[in-house]
Amino acid sequence: MMAVPEILRNLTVPVIAAPMFIVSGKEMVLEQCKSGIVGSFPALNARGEGEFERWLIEITEELDRYNQANPDRPAAPFAVNQIVFKSNARLHEDMELCVKYKVPIIITSLGANTEVNAAAHSYGGIVFHDVINQRFARKAIEKGADGLIAVASGAGGHAGAQSPFAIIQETREWFDGPLALSGCIATGDSVLAAQAMGADFGYIGSAFIATQEANAADAYKNMVVDCDADDIVYSDYFTGVSGNYLKPSIKDAGMDPNNLPKGDISAMSKLTDEQSDAKAWKDIWGCGQGIGAVDAVDSIADRVEKLKSEYDAARSRLSL
Repeated sequence: MMAVPEILRNLTVPVIAAPMFIVSGKEMVLEQCKSGIVGSFPALNARGEGEFERWLIEITEELDRYNQANPDRPAAPFAVNQIVFKSNARLHEDMELCVKYKVPIIITSLGANTEVNAAAHSYGGIVFHDVINQRFARKAIEKGADGLIAVASGAGGHAGAQSPFAIIQETREWFDGPLALSGCIATGDSVLAAQAMGADFGYIGSAFIATQEANAADAYKNMVVDCDADDIVYSDYFTGVSGNYLKPSIKDAGMDPNNLPKGDISAMSKLTDEQSDAKAWKDIWGCGQGIGAVDAVDSIADRVEKLKSEYDAARSRLSL
């Protein structure tokens, strides 16, 4: 096991919940943290004047109350995902609020940023940056990120194309800091497999879509339960960045999932524009290939307990 920050050493199971656009709200984050895994949300999910600050106040105060009432099993820390992309006009303002409320973990995406990293470090926060290859990984660490999220093939939403074996082994040849693996992780067994390869944490998103606390339409949750890896389409059409999406949602939107046009990076503005309807994520549903393991819509608490049971059973099978 590599060097893991103190705040991440006592998780119920070594899992960081991925921040999912629209889907991850403050209710989901609170339940994930109380269940003992890192809960996270994109800052851009809190839309409207003052909403992001209200979320930070509610999350920090509720977790503080929970920790005071449960000193023997305190909540895991939470994370805020910052989209470091030129169209995100909120980035500077949102980071000022992260500094004000001392957000424990910042997850950066779509661009490593020295200023963001320095802002987080100013109060003792740590930064994970998600990457799809070694060029981006090295650049992130050079710019001051503390940890990496290796986004391998099969991950939900924006995803890379490399095998998890390849990206983890190549990263560990030069980086010994905290490392999470994203890509088809939906069971405790796969969390342990990620650690066996050299990662410190499993990074799980899609499995949490099918939970009661997720800010997702019932049809979306049920589609996750009903589908498997064969129902995932990899395309850059919707945002200009390659990602994985549920094939039935593409069909329901009147498109042929097998013949999608080439994407345009300017479509990324849909994620950062406050006035946008974010159609790429409201109507076309992101999801990873690991959902064959999801067979019901559960509570966050039950999903995490299942992950822990599976993780412990896998360790036992291997006599660890």
